[in-house]
Parts: sequence; C-alpha cells; structure tokens
Amino acid sequence: MTKSSKNGSLPSGLTSFDHYESLVSAEIELIQRVNEIRQNFSSPDSEHIVEPILQRILKIKDEKLNLEKKLNLT
Repeated sequence: MTKSSKNGSLPSGLTSFDHYESLVSAEIELIQRVNEIRQNFSSPDSEHIVEPILQRILKIKDEKLNLEKKLNLT
C-alpha cells in the first residue's frame, strides 16, 4: 500500500517509510561530504563551500522529524 503526503510531495510508488529511509541516507551522505570538504580545504574556504550543504541537511532533518511523527517513530 502506497501512502502519499498531504501535499503530494512523495513520488508515486514511494511509501512514507521508504521516503524516510532515503532522507536518512541522504543526510548521512551529505554529512560525509561536509567532513571531506572540511578536511580538504582551508577553514574559511570550506565553510563557504559547505554552507549550502548544511542548509540542505537542516531541511532534511526537519522533513525527517515530520515523518518520524507521522510514522510514530519518536
């Protein structure tokens, strides 16, 4: 059974839990990228580069929190 969100943001065929799993994977991957960038670039440069990635991570965390509530995972 496929559930869709109230605003239709889930792709067809993707359940809420599948979407949650993909958010977790994306968050982990982005955190790893931030760590790699910080290791490979000087501090001022790395912060400028990682800022948009950190903003995306925050959006993912918010979306995950909403799904956790919806799926009773919290």
